Amino acid sequence: REGFELSISRPQVLFREGPDGERLEPIEEVTIDVDDEYSGAVIEKITGVRRGELVEMKPAGVGKTRIIAHVPSRGLIGYHGEFLTDTRGTGVLNRVFHTWAPHKGPIPGRRAGVLISMENGTSVAYALWNLEERGRMFIGAQADIYQGMIIGEHSRDNDLDVNPIKGKKLTNVRASGTDEAVRLTTPITMSLEQAIAYIDDDELVEVTPNAIRLRKRYLDPHERKRHAKNV
Repeated sequence: REGFELSISRPQVLFREGPDGERLEPIEEVTIDVDDEYSGAVIEKITGVRRGELVEMKPAGVGKTRIIAHVPSRGLIGYHGEFLTDTRGTGVLNRVFHTWAPHKGPIPGRRAGVLISMENGTSVAYALWNLEERGRMFIGAQADIYQGMIIGEHSRDNDLDVNPIKGKKLTNVRASGTDEAVRLTTPITMSLEQAIAYIDDDELVEVTPNAIRLRKRYLDPHERKRHAKNV
């Protein structure tokens, strides 16, 4: 509103050291009320990769189930949006700090890589159309972009530098039907919460009064490679 710009990193949970030197992490008690038909999907999500433990499951009125689970705070980052999707917006989730417990082990993050702009400028429909086979786009044509900005999700698990401002090479030879209008798939738009949940440790969410963008922490590709080697 005031014209400021913020860069937000991925949320990080604070750990403690136990009396014997072990690593402790915060555990939250999660109380969930959902329709019976969605309880299976919810339990599978929180007790699977999110490392939660089911404490209690009981009826909560006609057609409703109450689920109580103890889940690491790390496992709940970005879950609320998924939860609303899984329950078609009908579920209610409350969470409160429960205790400190030994570290539960790694929680897998995003599996897919991202498409990163290697140029500064304005995106071109023809270039985006060619990139669609590489993955899903976060931007449309005529969008302002810069080097290091994330413009889409790669269909594979590695990051890929791409050129979204590359226009079609023009010649004076024309064949009928070759210059049809390019039709782009509608780009994915993320809310602030979805963007923060999506990014990896080496990425940032850039927030301005008019836009939410994703970017790499290090915009220069050579700097990114150098930093990746040092990690």
